[in-house]
Amino acid sequence: MLISYFDDYARDYEPYKAGAWCYEDGCLYRGLITLHEATGDRRWLDHLTRLVDAQVDADGGLSDYRITEFNIDNILPGRALLYLHGLTGNQRYLEGARELGRQLVHHPRIGSGPYWHKLRYPHQVWLDGLYMAMPFKIELGLALEDPALVDDAVAQFKTALDLTHDAASGLYRHGYDESRLQDWADPDTGLSPAHWARSIGWLAMAFVDVIEHLPDAASRRDLARRLAALNERLAALVTRDHRWLQVIDAPDVKGNYAESSATAMFAYALQKSERLGIDRQAALGRSALQALTDHEVRPVDGGRRQLQNICCVAGLGPFQGIYRDGSIAYYLTEAIRPDDIKGVGPLMMAEAERILAEHRTAPTSPQAETLQTASAV
Repeated sequence: MLISYFDDYARDYEPYKAGAWCYEDGCLYRGLITLHEATGDRRWLDHLTRLVDAQVDADGGLSDYRITEFNIDNILPGRALLYLHGLTGNQRYLEGARELGRQLVHHPRIGSGPYWHKLRYPHQVWLDGLYMAMPFKIELGLALEDPALVDDAVAQFKTALDLTHDAASGLYRHGYDESRLQDWADPDTGLSPAHWARSIGWLAMAFVDVIEHLPDAASRRDLARRLAALNERLAALVTRDHRWLQVIDAPDVKGNYAESSATAMFAYALQKSERLGIDRQAALGRSALQALTDHEVRPVDGGRRQLQNICCVAGLGPFQGIYRDGSIAYYLTEAIRPDDIKGVGPLMMAEAERILAEHRTAPTSPQAETLQTASAV
């Protein structure tokens, strides 16, 4: 059922911001990449190529992209450029990725090293941005054979983890303000006050996508230890029907609800975590994927299916005339939108991990064993 839903979704997808280069489209690109990697099915690559090519010109210029905005979100879709360059060798994809790399050379940082979230959010680190930038920077470093890029990404990631970790809960806070100027920032810690599930979902995906590329060395072991601890907390906070709440650790608050994008993100990260040998939480990830399939991928008028209960967006500080204070109450006021790509993309990724696991555990037929033996000879 999910494969046909994803195929229909990608076929009919309209760019999130009228074709401008943006992280939302990058969420779809990541979903298509993981499905292509897991299945080898050409349709996912065809969807990816069609959509990316509409945003990249012959010289690698990116549609309506402005480096001077210093928006860390804009980095995420660059991973699709590196993927397509790796498959095709087409230099325009690499040139587009290099332009994003140039942004990261000049992108402002807090004093301890991590990037600001955006130029308009000065001195702030958000968990979202760790997923948007760090895996790309590592993949760019590998593509360009520049280990300094990889080392810097890992160092930033570890510092940001230290800054955003809340020892009392074992979770991570959405934002950290180095300046302590934001009303949402605790004057002592600089942290935002509540635990928004999707921000932790971005972080969980960043963890596995960073660890994937690291050798079995001290940094990988350190990050694996931290991720295993987070996964234990996620296991303790899952709902009875195998999902996670919008405010992940506030089950008794009226109006809190099982949020689909965070659940999909955790479903992906938990499965991949086990594949990478970090822990054994894949069954929890698969049960979350099944819960979304059973409860939230539902037909609507006209017969099409949609993924329901996706928080459209949430942030910190001033935005469109309101001040987002990072409180539990604030996160429960944000609009819910069906089929938002921030939920559908991670759902694709979670299904791709399930397919990979299925392939790894599938019994080998006698015919296949004979072919493998003949091939080895």
